[in-house]
Amino acid sequence: MTEKLWTVKECDDKESVERLMKDVGVDKLVATLLVQRGIHNYDEAKRFFRPQLADLYDPFLMKDMDKAVDRLTRAIDNKEKILIFGDYDVDGTTATALMLRYLKSRNANVDFYIPDRYLEGYGLSTQGIDYAAENGTTLLITVDCGIKGNEKIDYANSKGIDVIVCDHHTVGEELPKAFAVLDPKRPDCGYPFNELSGCGVAFKLLQGYIQKHGLDLEDITRYLDLVAVSIGSDIVPIIDENRILAYYGLQELNTSPCTGLESIIDLTDLSNKEIQINDIVFKIGPRINAAGRIDTGKTAVELLTTTDRDFALQIGNSIDGMNSYRKEIDRNITEEAIAQIESDENLKNAYSTVVFSPNWHKGVVGIVASRLTESYYRPTIVLTENNGLVVGSARSVEGFDLYSAVTACGDLLESFGGHTYAAGLTMKKENFEPFKKRFEEYVRANITEDQRRPVIRIDTEILIKEITPKTFRILKQFAPFGPGNMSPVFASRQIYDNGMGRQIGKNLEHLKLKIVQQVGDNNCIDGVGFGFGNCYEKISDYKPFDICYHLVENNFMNQTTLQIQLLDLKG
Repeated sequence: MTEKLWTVKECDDKESVERLMKDVGVDKLVATLLVQRGIHNYDEAKRFFRPQLADLYDPFLMKDMDKAVDRLTRAIDNKEKILIFGDYDVDGTTATALMLRYLKSRNANVDFYIPDRYLEGYGLSTQGIDYAAENGTTLLITVDCGIKGNEKIDYANSKGIDVIVCDHHTVGEELPKAFAVLDPKRPDCGYPFNELSGCGVAFKLLQGYIQKHGLDLEDITRYLDLVAVSIGSDIVPIIDENRILAYYGLQELNTSPCTGLESIIDLTDLSNKEIQINDIVFKIGPRINAAGRIDTGKTAVELLTTTDRDFALQIGNSIDGMNSYRKEIDRNITEEAIAQIESDENLKNAYSTVVFSPNWHKGVVGIVASRLTESYYRPTIVLTENNGLVVGSARSVEGFDLYSAVTACGDLLESFGGHTYAAGLTMKKENFEPFKKRFEEYVRANITEDQRRPVIRIDTEILIKEITPKTFRILKQFAPFGPGNMSPVFASRQIYDNGMGRQIGKNLEHLKLKIVQQVGDNNCIDGVGFGFGNCYEKISDYKPFDICYHLVENNFMNQTTLQIQLLDLKG
């Protein structure tokens, strides 16, 4: 494992820190953390701590929203056949479920289509358009896809089908010739926030519809549990408008989730706790995603739209089984990929990782790419074979623009799409070796030494005595956490274990500590380091050490205590 670089964030705006301490009534530590998050005065702090639905942006600030709402209105009023075409991942299936549930509540004539990951691939498909035409569809709405579906949208137009695109991905060289294109990343859009999820863009379309018709916002806020799941699963920044949507979506998820999400919650250990974004990322999202990875995303949409509890539990159990199978496949492929790397000196010492096997499961190559990126810390592409082509997923490291790297190899590819840190790509078999060579050359020429080393960005350094229940209660209100507003990272230096530290776990792979600032101090806090068992020698026998960490709650035997969760330890 590459040694991590610790960097401490600067906070030079002392004036704002002092203003927040005075006006908001917080201590210097909390005020500093707020300033680091772009909050400089009382009003900004109020919006941060108490998000309001009234602060959602006017949906008509989004380019083409008026056209989209007018066309949707006409389709609903005239009982036209509407087809929602969604991607097979969590963002796409939640967006599809959102549109279906609301449009059905308006008595719209609406159906949905999720492409087969293996037979059709990502994005708008010819098969989907043929299905729409055969069923008399006159309005097709894409969600979480479509922005690069130019040829397919031309095909839909030739069939007499109008298309509204609801997407959030990077725009191609030309916009598709759709009836309306809703994408906050359009260069000509001008919408104040361009980091919505695909489900978030669909929500804005519905917000535009109810605003146009003088309906109550509560008609769609009941579906914010779906939007929150999309935000957490698609790893979009939880700032600005996404913070409002996630905040109220989590409230909905914790108090009155839809029947399908309730079944997933019941299948995990989340029933008796407050669900946070991390629970979506690691427990809820992967289960919903498993349907599209192992079987079909249609199953996920059925789960998220049903009101039948027994049916939801049946699908939920099926999806849970798919997720367990997905984990097994993921583990096996990761082991095979690591063996490939370790047995090839050139690949082992490369600046990038490009691995391929025709037998790997297409549905999990993205997960494997993420794991390999974490292990080797370099841009990574994991490829398999599907329908005679080489297909796969790419993941990047912080600061390195993966999309530009893949674009530089574009002439060797049949198709590709994505963004700075993740991409999907397809190529002919004969182009694999030339692609692998050119991708490595590009990475070697463009990646910096700093980008080849994992960085832990520390918000601030503190003493152990500064960790108090009162401070932690305020820090909890910084949630929902995620990109753009990560859980604060602290560092404490020259600290000690009080002699009670030990290795724990079946294979002694974890570390349990009792941390003090100085040997003999009574002010002690529990600490845990998952995967840090091999660091025991660094903390034993009262040796001083440095740590960076999150502050978390530990719930054990109905007792809740504050503890440190290690991110790194240096002896």
